[in-house]
Amino acid sequence: MRQLLFILMAIAFVGCGGPEPRRPVQIKTGSINASIERSKKLLALEEGAIQEIIKRDSIHDYSHSSTGAWYYYTQKNETDTYTPQPDDLVTMTYTVMGFNNDTIYSMDDIGIFKYKVDKQELFPGLRNSIKILKEKETATFLFPSSLAYGYHGDNNKIGVNVPLKVTVTLLQIEKQQNSIQN
Repeated sequence: MRQLLFILMAIAFVGCGGPEPRRPVQIKTGSINASIERSKKLLALEEGAIQEIIKRDSIHDYSHSSTGAWYYYTQKNETDTYTPQPDDLVTMTYTVMGFNNDTIYSMDDIGIFKYKVDKQELFPGLRNSIKILKEKETATFLFPSSLAYGYHGDNNKIGVNVPLKVTVTLLQIEKQQNSIQN
């Protein structure tokens, strides 16, 4: 009987090691450096396409914004100096096209759009470009996909990594009190 009790205690002692923790499943999807290289190559390709558009367009005088977009004015306001500041409410219209001039969203699709500067969601290129324009100005912007909808698209008509050509007309700027003081 003692031997049986000793054997049972030995089995219980060996069997009480506790639960073995599960190890995480490791899936390598590639390094961050590979992603950076892909992004750099894509940006270089899109910048090349932008330069080709500029080279073929002898009518317009293009400028380069500090945020990475290229643009030209269709209608310029030489008298005003005020550009939208954060919290200002701007009224605008815009058209979204691909680089081959295919209309993705027309002004009729979008309609007259009110936007509170830096307080509402717009894709990065448009959000920054509005701040360049003055009231009653129209400009066409060329955005690489990184300034447009990027690798995600808009979940509707704009696909993954699509560079955009956007024509914006700034109809009105409603200055906010803190903008007036500055």
